[in-house]
Amino acid sequence: MTPAPRQRLEATVRGRVQGVGFRWFVQRTAERLGLAGWVANRPDRSVEVVAEGDRAALDALLAALHDGPPAGRVDLVEHHLGPARGEPSGFRIRSGSHPGD
Repeated sequence: MTPAPRQRLEATVRGRVQGVGFRWFVQRTAERLGLAGWVANRPDRSVEVVAEGDRAALDALLAALHDGPPAGRVDLVEHHLGPARGEPSGFRIRSGSHPGD
């Protein structure tokens, strides 16, 4: 049986998602799910997430993005799924426009 191909999730999360530990929440969740990729604050106060892995893990991350950490408030998650592009292993926090978090 051939393993399912890796997929890529690209998501933008809007709401109270900067300054509330959202990037750390995403990183911990993605690492627990075995995903590769990154998370970063955007200048418009949203958070961008790129993750690659198997579809079940990406679905679990997407569900977690809708919830967010306790201090946050998620108003909208825009996302797209497509074929993986070869993100390096590991999941990292990229510096963004917001110095805190």
